[in-house]
Amino acid sequence: MPERAPDQARLLTAGYRRRFVTLMFLVCFFNFADRAVFSVLAQTIKADLALTDFQLGLLQGLAFALLYATFGLPIGILAERVSRLRIVAAATAIWSAATVASGMAASFAQLMLARLVVGMGEAGFTPPTASLVSDLVPRQRRASTMSLVMLGTPVGLFLGSLIAGGIAAEYGWRAAFFALGLPGLLAAGLVLLLLTEPDRGLAEAAPPERRPAPRFGEFLRTLRGNRSLCLIIAGGGLAGFGMTSISQFLAVFLARVHEMGVAEAGAFYGSISGLALTIGLLVGSFGTDYLSRRDLRWPAWGAAIGLGFAPFLYWLAFAAESRLAASVLLVLAGSTLLLFFGPTTGMIQNLLPPRMRATGAALYAMIYTMIGAGLGPVAVGFFSDLLAARSFAGDYEAACPAGLPPPGAAPEIARACADASATGVQQALMLSVAVFFLSSLLFLLASRTLRADLYDPEKVGVQETAA
Repeated sequence: MPERAPDQARLLTAGYRRRFVTLMFLVCFFNFADRAVFSVLAQTIKADLALTDFQLGLLQGLAFALLYATFGLPIGILAERVSRLRIVAAATAIWSAATVASGMAASFAQLMLARLVVGMGEAGFTPPTASLVSDLVPRQRRASTMSLVMLGTPVGLFLGSLIAGGIAAEYGWRAAFFALGLPGLLAAGLVLLLLTEPDRGLAEAAPPERRPAPRFGEFLRTLRGNRSLCLIIAGGGLAGFGMTSISQFLAVFLARVHEMGVAEAGAFYGSISGLALTIGLLVGSFGTDYLSRRDLRWPAWGAAIGLGFAPFLYWLAFAAESRLAASVLLVLAGSTLLLFFGPTTGMIQNLLPPRMRATGAALYAMIYTMIGAGLGPVAVGFFSDLLAARSFAGDYEAACPAGLPPPGAAPEIARACADASATGVQQALMLSVAVFFLSSLLFLLASRTLRADLYDPEKVGVQETAA
Protein backbone atom coordinates (compact mmCIF):
# COMPACT_ATOMS: atom_id res chain seq x y z
CA MET A 1 0.00 0.00 0.00
CA PRO A 2 1.48 3.39 -0.92
CA GLU A 3 2.53 5.52 2.01
CA ARG A 4 1.48 9.08 2.58
CA ALA A 5 3.87 12.03 2.73
CA PRO A 6 5.17 12.68 6.28
CA ASP A 7 3.37 16.01 6.60
CA GLN A 8 -0.06 14.47 5.90
CA ALA A 9 -0.44 12.96 9.38
CA ARG A 10 -0.28 16.37 11.04
CA LEU A 11 -3.26 17.51 8.96
CA LEU A 12 -5.46 15.25 11.09
CA THR A 13 -4.35 16.85 14.36
CA ALA A 14 -6.69 19.10 16.30
CA GLY A 15 -4.30 22.05 15.96
CA TYR A 16 -4.21 21.97 12.19
CA ARG A 17 -7.95 21.45 11.92
CA ARG A 18 -8.47 24.58 14.05
CA ARG A 19 -6.17 26.56 11.76
CA PHE A 20 -7.97 25.27 8.68
CA VAL A 21 -11.43 26.05 10.07
CA THR A 22 -10.30 29.52 11.19
CA LEU A 23 -8.92 30.50 7.79
CA MET A 24 -11.86 29.04 5.87
CA PHE A 25 -14.17 30.90 8.27
CA LEU A 26 -12.31 34.10 7.40
CA VAL A 27 -12.69 33.49 3.67
CA CYS A 28 -16.38 32.67 4.16
CA PHE A 29 -16.74 35.88 6.17
CA PHE A 30 -15.54 38.02 3.27
CA ASN A 31 -17.60 35.96 0.82
CA PHE A 32 -20.83 36.89 2.57
CA ALA A 33 -19.78 40.33 3.81
CA ASP A 34 -19.28 41.26 0.16
CA ARG A 35 -22.77 39.93 -0.66
CA ALA A 36 -24.30 41.81 2.28
CA VAL A 37 -23.07 45.14 0.94
CA PHE A 38 -25.36 45.00 -2.06
CA SER A 39 -28.33 43.66 -0.11
CA VAL A 40 -28.12 46.46 2.46
CA LEU A 41 -27.52 49.22 -0.07
CA ALA A 42 -30.01 48.02 -2.69
CA GLN A 43 -32.56 50.72 -1.89
CA THR A 44 -29.88 53.45 -1.92
CA ILE A 45 -28.39 52.16 -5.19
CA LYS A 46 -31.90 51.96 -6.68
CA ALA A 47 -32.54 55.63 -5.92
CA ASP A 48 -29.10 56.81 -7.09
CA LEU A 49 -29.12 54.91 -10.38
CA ALA A 50 -32.93 55.04 -10.90
CA LEU A 51 -33.39 51.27 -11.06
CA THR A 52 -36.63 49.26 -10.98
CA ASP A 53 -37.20 46.38 -8.56
CA PHE A 54 -36.86 44.02 -11.52
CA GLN A 55 -33.39 45.44 -12.22
CA LEU A 56 -32.53 45.05 -8.55
CA GLY A 57 -33.61 41.43 -8.81
CA LEU A 58 -31.38 40.96 -11.84
CA LEU A 59 -28.39 42.50 -10.07
CA GLN A 60 -28.91 40.53 -6.88
CA GLY A 61 -29.97 37.35 -8.62
CA LEU A 62 -29.33 36.54 -12.26
CA ALA A 63 -26.23 38.74 -12.70
CA PHE A 64 -24.59 37.06 -9.74
CA ALA A 65 -25.89 33.59 -10.48
CA LEU A 66 -25.07 33.46 -14.20
CA LEU A 67 -21.29 33.15 -13.93
CA TYR A 68 -21.51 31.49 -10.50
CA ALA A 69 -23.44 28.63 -12.05
CA THR A 70 -21.46 28.66 -15.32
CA PHE A 71 -18.09 28.39 -13.59
CA GLY A 72 -19.16 26.41 -10.52
CA LEU A 73 -19.31 22.96 -12.11
CA PRO A 74 -16.05 23.30 -14.12
CA ILE A 75 -14.34 24.52 -10.94
CA GLY A 76 -15.69 21.52 -9.05
CA ILE A 77 -14.37 19.15 -11.73
CA LEU A 78 -11.02 21.00 -11.69
CA ALA A 79 -10.87 20.65 -7.90
CA GLU A 80 -10.77 16.86 -8.29
CA ARG A 81 -7.50 17.25 -10.23
CA VAL A 82 -5.53 20.24 -8.86
CA SER A 83 -4.87 21.96 -5.53
CA ARG A 84 -8.16 22.97 -3.92
CA LEU A 85 -6.43 25.54 -1.72
CA ARG A 86 -5.09 27.40 -4.76
CA ILE A 87 -8.59 27.47 -6.22
CA VAL A 88 -9.99 28.95 -2.99
CA ALA A 89 -7.24 31.60 -2.86
CA ALA A 90 -7.67 32.62 -6.51
CA ALA A 91 -11.46 32.77 -6.17
CA THR A 92 -11.21 34.96 -3.06
CA ALA A 93 -8.93 37.42 -4.84
CA ILE A 94 -11.26 37.60 -7.88
CA TRP A 95 -14.50 38.28 -5.99
CA SER A 96 -12.78 40.80 -3.70
CA ALA A 97 -11.46 42.78 -6.67
CA ALA A 98 -14.91 42.67 -8.31
CA THR A 99 -16.51 43.97 -5.11
CA VAL A 100 -14.19 46.98 -5.26
CA ALA A 101 -15.15 47.45 -8.92
CA SER A 102 -18.85 47.49 -7.91
CA GLY A 103 -18.17 50.68 -6.00
CA MET A 104 -16.92 52.32 -9.20
CA ALA A 105 -20.01 51.50 -11.30
CA ALA A 106 -21.90 54.47 -12.72
CA SER A 107 -24.71 52.60 -14.52
CA PHE A 108 -26.83 49.47 -14.44
CA ALA A 109 -24.65 47.86 -17.14
CA GLN A 110 -21.41 48.49 -15.26
CA LEU A 111 -22.86 47.22 -12.01
CA MET A 112 -24.18 44.17 -13.86
CA LEU A 113 -20.67 43.40 -15.16
CA ALA A 114 -19.13 43.71 -11.71
CA ARG A 115 -21.77 41.41 -10.23
CA LEU A 116 -21.08 38.84 -12.95
CA VAL A 117 -17.41 38.73 -11.92
CA VAL A 118 -18.32 38.53 -8.22
CA GLY A 119 -20.41 35.47 -9.04
CA MET A 120 -17.57 33.91 -11.04
CA GLY A 121 -15.17 34.34 -8.11
CA GLU A 122 -17.50 33.13 -5.39
CA ALA A 123 -18.18 29.94 -7.38
CA GLY A 124 -14.70 28.80 -6.35
CA PHE A 125 -15.29 28.68 -2.59
CA THR A 126 -17.84 26.06 -1.52
CA PRO A 127 -17.02 23.02 -3.76
CA PRO A 128 -13.29 22.81 -2.95
CA THR A 129 -13.88 23.74 0.70
CA ALA A 130 -16.48 21.02 1.22
CA SER A 131 -14.13 18.52 -0.41
CA LEU A 132 -11.26 19.62 1.87
CA VAL A 133 -13.45 19.19 4.96
CA SER A 134 -14.34 15.63 3.93
CA ASP A 135 -10.62 14.78 3.77
CA LEU A 136 -9.82 16.25 7.20
CA VAL A 137 -12.68 14.99 9.42
CA PRO A 138 -14.66 11.70 9.70
CA ARG A 139 -18.17 11.27 8.30
CA GLN A 140 -20.06 11.86 11.55
CA ARG A 141 -18.42 15.29 12.01
CA ARG A 142 -18.48 16.72 8.48
CA ALA A 143 -21.74 18.64 8.73
CA SER A 144 -20.78 20.19 12.07
CA THR A 145 -17.24 21.07 10.89
CA MET A 146 -18.60 22.60 7.71
CA SER A 147 -21.07 24.56 9.83
CA LEU A 148 -18.15 26.11 11.75
CA VAL A 149 -16.66 27.24 8.44
CA MET A 150 -20.06 28.51 7.32
CA LEU A 151 -20.44 30.55 10.51
CA GLY A 152 -18.58 33.08 8.40
CA THR A 153 -21.96 33.51 6.67
CA PRO A 154 -23.89 35.04 9.61
CA VAL A 155 -20.86 36.90 10.93
CA GLY A 156 -20.14 38.24 7.44
CA LEU A 157 -23.76 39.24 6.92
CA PHE A 158 -23.99 40.85 10.36
CA LEU A 159 -20.72 42.80 10.37
CA GLY A 160 -20.87 43.42 6.63
CA SER A 161 -24.34 44.91 7.00
CA LEU A 162 -23.35 47.10 9.92
CA ILE A 163 -20.17 48.29 8.22
CA ALA A 164 -21.88 48.84 4.87
CA GLY A 165 -24.81 50.73 6.39
CA GLY A 166 -22.59 52.88 8.60
CA ILE A 167 -20.07 53.75 5.89
CA ALA A 168 -22.81 54.40 3.32
CA ALA A 169 -24.62 56.76 5.70
CA GLU A 170 -21.40 58.69 6.29
CA TYR A 171 -19.46 58.48 3.03
CA GLY A 172 -21.89 57.09 0.39
CA TRP A 173 -22.63 53.62 -0.93
CA ARG A 174 -19.53 53.39 -3.10
CA ALA A 175 -17.14 53.66 -0.16
CA ALA A 176 -18.83 50.65 1.48
CA PHE A 177 -17.84 48.41 -1.44
CA PHE A 178 -14.20 49.55 -1.17
CA ALA A 179 -14.07 48.96 2.59
CA LEU A 180 -15.26 45.35 2.36
CA GLY A 181 -13.62 44.34 -0.90
CA LEU A 182 -9.98 45.21 -0.25
CA PRO A 183 -9.36 43.06 2.90
CA GLY A 184 -10.42 39.95 1.00
CA LEU A 185 -7.18 40.13 -1.00
CA LEU A 186 -5.22 39.63 2.24
CA ALA A 187 -7.32 36.58 3.17
CA ALA A 188 -6.46 35.01 -0.20
CA GLY A 189 -2.76 35.28 0.56
CA LEU A 190 -3.11 33.74 4.02
CA VAL A 191 -4.76 30.62 2.57
CA LEU A 192 -1.70 29.95 0.40
CA LEU A 193 0.81 30.71 3.16
CA LEU A 194 -0.67 28.83 6.11
CA LEU A 195 -2.53 25.76 4.77
CA THR A 196 -1.44 22.45 3.18
CA GLU A 197 -3.34 20.42 0.58
CA PRO A 198 -4.51 17.07 2.08
CA ASP A 199 -4.56 13.74 0.24
CA ARG A 200 -7.96 12.60 -1.00
CA GLY A 201 -9.70 10.32 1.49
CA LEU A 202 -7.20 11.14 4.24
CA ALA A 203 -9.74 11.07 7.08
CA GLU A 204 -11.09 7.70 5.91
CA ALA A 205 -7.61 6.11 6.04
CA ALA A 206 -7.90 5.30 2.34
CA PRO A 207 -4.62 4.72 0.46
CA PRO A 208 -3.39 7.74 -1.53
CA GLU A 209 -5.10 8.00 -4.91
CA ARG A 210 -2.72 7.42 -7.80
CA ARG A 211 -5.36 6.95 -10.48
CA PRO A 212 -6.59 9.97 -12.45
CA ALA A 213 -9.78 11.61 -11.26
CA PRO A 214 -12.96 10.03 -12.68
CA ARG A 215 -14.45 11.56 -15.80
CA PHE A 216 -17.60 13.62 -15.55
CA GLY A 217 -19.59 10.86 -17.25
CA GLU A 218 -18.67 8.49 -14.42
CA PHE A 219 -19.85 11.08 -11.91
CA LEU A 220 -23.18 11.37 -13.75
CA ARG A 221 -23.63 7.59 -13.68
CA THR A 222 -22.97 7.60 -9.94
CA LEU A 223 -25.46 10.43 -9.51
CA ARG A 224 -28.17 8.63 -11.49
CA GLY A 225 -27.68 5.51 -9.40
CA ASN A 226 -28.02 7.37 -6.09
CA ARG A 227 -31.68 8.29 -5.53
CA SER A 228 -31.06 9.99 -2.19
CA LEU A 229 -28.37 12.24 -3.65
CA CYS A 230 -30.63 13.39 -6.52
CA LEU A 231 -33.50 14.19 -4.14
CA ILE A 232 -31.26 16.06 -1.68
CA ILE A 233 -29.71 18.22 -4.41
CA ALA A 234 -33.17 19.00 -5.82
CA GLY A 235 -34.59 19.75 -2.36
CA GLY A 236 -31.70 22.03 -1.45
CA GLY A 237 -31.95 23.85 -4.77
CA LEU A 238 -35.66 24.58 -4.26
CA ALA A 239 -34.98 25.73 -0.70
CA GLY A 240 -32.45 28.15 -2.17
CA PHE A 241 -35.21 29.83 -4.21
CA GLY A 242 -37.04 31.04 -1.11
CA MET A 243 -33.96 31.52 1.03
CA THR A 244 -32.15 33.73 -1.49
CA SER A 245 -35.31 35.69 -2.25
CA ILE A 246 -35.69 36.55 1.43
CA SER A 247 -32.00 37.33 1.89
CA GLN A 248 -31.74 39.68 -1.07
CA PHE A 249 -34.99 41.58 -0.39
CA LEU A 250 -35.11 41.57 3.42
CA ALA A 251 -33.33 44.92 3.81
CA VAL A 252 -35.61 46.35 1.11
CA PHE A 253 -38.64 44.99 3.01
CA LEU A 254 -37.45 46.58 6.25
CA ALA A 255 -36.75 49.92 4.58
CA ARG A 256 -40.15 50.11 2.90
CA VAL A 257 -42.60 48.34 5.21
CA HIS A 258 -41.04 49.49 8.48
CA GLU A 259 -39.73 52.79 7.08
CA MET A 260 -36.08 52.44 8.07
CA GLY A 261 -33.14 54.46 6.80
CA VAL A 262 -30.17 52.76 5.14
CA ALA A 263 -28.06 52.46 8.31
CA GLU A 264 -30.98 51.26 10.43
CA ALA A 265 -32.16 48.76 7.80
CA GLY A 266 -28.58 47.48 7.51
CA ALA A 267 -28.32 46.99 11.27
CA PHE A 268 -31.66 45.15 11.48
CA TYR A 269 -30.90 43.07 8.39
CA GLY A 270 -27.48 42.08 9.70
CA SER A 271 -28.75 41.26 13.18
CA ILE A 272 -31.71 39.20 11.95
CA SER A 273 -29.69 37.34 9.34
CA GLY A 274 -26.73 36.79 11.64
CA LEU A 275 -28.80 35.36 14.50
CA ALA A 276 -30.94 33.18 12.25
CA LEU A 277 -27.99 31.77 10.34
CA THR A 278 -25.96 31.09 13.47
CA ILE A 279 -28.79 29.29 15.25
CA GLY A 280 -29.92 27.38 12.18
CA LEU A 281 -26.42 26.30 11.15
CA LEU A 282 -25.34 25.16 14.60
CA VAL A 283 -28.57 23.46 15.64
CA GLY A 284 -29.11 21.84 12.25
CA SER A 285 -25.52 20.62 11.83
CA PHE A 286 -24.51 19.63 15.36
CA GLY A 287 -28.02 18.40 16.16
CA THR A 288 -28.34 16.10 13.16
CA ASP A 289 -24.70 14.92 13.48
CA TYR A 290 -25.51 13.88 17.06
CA LEU A 291 -28.85 12.29 16.21
CA SER A 292 -27.37 10.45 13.22
CA ARG A 293 -25.44 8.27 15.68
CA ARG A 294 -28.82 6.72 16.46
CA ASP A 295 -30.30 6.85 12.96
CA LEU A 296 -28.45 7.91 9.82
CA ARG A 297 -31.66 9.39 8.38
CA TRP A 298 -31.77 12.30 10.84
CA PRO A 299 -29.94 14.81 8.57
CA ALA A 300 -32.74 14.43 5.99
CA TRP A 301 -35.46 14.42 8.65
CA GLY A 302 -34.07 17.54 10.31
CA ALA A 303 -33.96 19.41 7.00
CA ALA A 304 -37.54 18.38 6.18
CA ILE A 305 -38.87 19.48 9.58
CA GLY A 306 -37.30 22.93 9.34
CA LEU A 307 -38.47 23.54 5.79
CA GLY A 308 -42.01 22.39 6.62
CA PHE A 309 -42.47 24.83 9.51
CA ALA A 310 -40.61 27.86 8.10
CA PRO A 311 -43.36 29.26 5.78
CA PHE A 312 -45.86 29.68 8.63
CA LEU A 313 -43.36 31.69 10.66
CA TYR A 314 -42.41 33.83 7.65
CA TRP A 315 -46.06 34.65 6.89
CA LEU A 316 -46.50 35.88 10.45
CA ALA A 317 -43.25 37.85 10.27
CA PHE A 318 -44.06 39.63 6.99
CA ALA A 319 -47.53 40.53 8.27
CA ALA A 320 -46.37 41.82 11.69
CA GLU A 321 -46.98 45.52 12.21
CA SER A 322 -44.33 46.30 14.84
CA ARG A 323 -40.59 46.20 14.24
CA LEU A 324 -39.99 44.13 17.36
CA ALA A 325 -42.54 41.45 16.47
CA ALA A 326 -41.33 41.29 12.87
CA SER A 327 -37.69 40.99 13.97
CA VAL A 328 -38.34 38.22 16.50
CA LEU A 329 -40.46 36.26 14.04
CA LEU A 330 -37.91 36.70 11.26
CA VAL A 331 -35.16 35.29 13.50
CA LEU A 332 -37.36 32.31 14.44
CA ALA A 333 -38.35 31.72 10.82
CA GLY A 334 -34.79 31.98 9.55
CA SER A 335 -33.45 29.68 12.27
CA THR A 336 -36.07 27.07 11.41
CA LEU A 337 -35.39 27.37 7.68
CA LEU A 338 -31.60 27.09 8.09
CA LEU A 339 -31.87 23.69 9.73
CA PHE A 340 -31.49 22.24 6.22
CA PHE A 341 -28.28 24.02 5.22
CA GLY A 342 -25.49 22.23 7.10
CA PRO A 343 -26.96 18.70 6.88
CA THR A 344 -27.43 19.07 3.11
CA THR A 345 -23.75 19.80 2.53
CA GLY A 346 -22.76 16.94 4.84
CA MET A 347 -25.08 14.43 3.17
CA ILE A 348 -23.77 15.26 -0.30
CA GLN A 349 -20.19 14.60 0.87
CA ASN A 350 -21.18 11.38 2.65
CA LEU A 351 -23.04 10.00 -0.37
CA LEU A 352 -20.10 10.34 -2.79
CA PRO A 353 -16.58 8.82 -3.02
CA PRO A 354 -13.63 11.16 -2.26
CA ARG A 355 -12.74 12.01 -5.87
CA MET A 356 -16.30 13.07 -6.69
CA ARG A 357 -17.07 15.25 -3.67
CA ALA A 358 -15.97 18.59 -5.07
CA THR A 359 -17.96 17.89 -8.25
CA GLY A 360 -21.02 16.95 -6.17
CA ALA A 361 -20.73 20.13 -4.12
CA ALA A 362 -20.31 22.14 -7.32
CA LEU A 363 -23.36 20.59 -8.95
CA TYR A 364 -25.43 21.37 -5.86
CA ALA A 365 -24.06 24.92 -5.76
CA MET A 366 -24.89 25.39 -9.46
CA ILE A 367 -28.48 24.19 -9.04
CA TYR A 368 -28.91 26.09 -5.78
CA THR A 369 -27.59 29.24 -7.41
CA MET A 370 -29.57 29.05 -10.63
CA ILE A 371 -32.86 28.22 -8.91
CA GLY A 372 -32.17 30.27 -5.80
CA ALA A 373 -29.99 33.26 -6.62
CA GLY A 374 -30.81 33.19 -10.34
CA LEU A 375 -34.60 32.91 -10.26
CA GLY A 376 -35.62 33.75 -6.69
CA PRO A 377 -34.75 37.48 -6.50
CA VAL A 378 -35.82 38.02 -10.11
CA ALA A 379 -39.23 36.47 -9.38
CA VAL A 380 -39.64 38.52 -6.21
CA GLY A 381 -38.64 41.69 -8.03
CA PHE A 382 -41.07 40.97 -10.87
CA PHE A 383 -44.00 40.22 -8.55
CA SER A 384 -43.09 43.17 -6.33
CA ASP A 385 -43.45 45.57 -9.27
CA LEU A 386 -46.65 43.82 -10.43
CA LEU A 387 -48.32 43.73 -7.00
CA ALA A 388 -47.28 47.30 -6.23
CA ALA A 389 -48.95 48.47 -9.46
CA ARG A 390 -52.12 46.53 -8.59
CA SER A 391 -52.33 48.11 -5.15
CA PHE A 392 -51.92 51.65 -6.53
CA ALA A 393 -55.06 53.61 -7.38
CA GLY A 394 -53.96 54.90 -10.75
CA ASP A 395 -51.14 54.53 -13.29
CA TYR A 396 -48.32 53.30 -11.06
CA GLU A 397 -45.58 53.46 -13.69
CA ALA A 398 -46.42 57.04 -14.61
CA ALA A 399 -46.97 58.30 -11.06
CA CYS A 400 -44.13 56.34 -9.45
CA PRO A 401 -41.32 55.74 -11.99
CA ALA A 402 -38.94 53.06 -10.62
CA GLY A 403 -41.30 52.85 -7.64
CA LEU A 404 -40.43 56.36 -6.50
CA PRO A 405 -42.39 59.63 -6.77
CA PRO A 406 -40.93 62.18 -9.21
CA PRO A 407 -39.19 65.26 -7.75
CA GLY A 408 -41.70 67.82 -6.51
CA ALA A 409 -44.61 65.34 -6.31
CA ALA A 410 -47.47 66.20 -3.96
CA PRO A 411 -47.19 64.63 -0.47
CA GLU A 412 -50.22 62.42 -1.04
CA ILE A 413 -48.67 61.02 -4.25
CA ALA A 414 -45.36 60.38 -2.47
CA ARG A 415 -47.21 58.57 0.32
CA ALA A 416 -49.23 56.48 -2.12
CA CYS A 417 -46.08 55.47 -4.01
CA ALA A 418 -44.36 54.43 -0.77
CA ASP A 419 -47.38 52.40 0.37
CA ALA A 420 -47.70 50.61 -2.97
CA SER A 421 -43.98 49.86 -3.06
CA ALA A 422 -44.12 48.41 0.47
CA THR A 423 -47.18 46.30 -0.33
CA GLY A 424 -45.54 44.91 -3.46
CA VAL A 425 -42.39 43.61 -1.78
CA GLN A 426 -44.35 42.32 1.25
CA GLN A 427 -46.74 40.23 -0.83
CA ALA A 428 -44.02 39.02 -3.20
CA LEU A 429 -41.98 37.66 -0.28
CA MET A 430 -45.06 35.93 1.14
CA LEU A 431 -45.50 34.11 -2.17
CA SER A 432 -41.86 33.03 -2.40
CA VAL A 433 -41.74 31.04 0.87
CA ALA A 434 -44.40 28.54 -0.23
CA VAL A 435 -41.69 26.68 -2.17
CA PHE A 436 -40.32 25.36 1.14
CA PHE A 437 -43.22 22.87 1.36
CA LEU A 438 -42.10 21.09 -1.82
CA SER A 439 -38.48 21.14 -0.69
CA SER A 440 -39.47 19.53 2.62
CA LEU A 441 -41.23 16.73 0.75
CA LEU A 442 -38.11 15.99 -1.31
CA PHE A 443 -35.97 15.62 1.82
CA LEU A 444 -38.54 13.27 3.34
CA LEU A 445 -38.42 11.12 0.20
CA ALA A 446 -34.61 11.11 0.34
CA SER A 447 -34.66 9.78 3.91
CA ARG A 448 -36.27 6.53 2.71
CA THR A 449 -33.11 5.39 0.87
CA LEU A 450 -30.43 7.46 2.61
CA ARG A 451 -28.87 4.69 4.71
CA ALA A 452 -28.47 2.35 1.75
CA ASP A 453 -26.99 5.05 -0.50
CA LEU A 454 -24.23 6.32 1.85
CA TYR A 455 -20.65 5.88 0.59
CA ASP A 456 -18.86 3.02 2.37
CA PRO A 457 -15.10 2.75 1.62
CA GLU A 458 -15.01 -0.83 2.95
CA LYS A 459 -17.82 -1.89 0.62
CA VAL A 460 -16.04 -0.25 -2.31
CA GLY A 461 -12.80 -2.00 -1.39
CA VAL A 462 -14.53 -5.38 -1.36
CA GLN A 463 -16.13 -4.70 -4.76
CA GLU A 464 -12.79 -3.67 -6.28
CA THR A 465 -11.05 -6.77 -4.86
CA ALA A 466 -13.78 -9.01 -6.29
CA ALA A 467 -13.47 -7.35 -9.67
